[in-house]
Amino acid sequence: MTKIWDRFWDWYTRQLKGSLLFLLVIHIIQIPHMVWNADMYFEMGNIARVNPVLDFLLYGVDLVELISLAQVISLIYAHGIRHKLS
Repeated sequence: MTKIWDRFWDWYTRQLKGSLLFLLVIHIIQIPHMVWNADMYFEMGNIARVNPVLDFLLYGVDLVELISLAQVISLIYAHGIRHKLS
């Protein structure tokens, strides 16, 4: 049984790099989204409501952020399980 867990954690460690890269990209995309959101909130009109395609893309970042949050939660949970089993 220990051999199966060792293989799983080896696979998981390899996949972790890809997950962290995905999280980094999502959080970098959050920077223009926050500027766009502040523009919407203060109704300045510099970025928001200028181009509907841009509004759609910057609004869609919120939906991608949900995937990022779920991934962080699963990483924390798996990290806790890994340390309980060792």
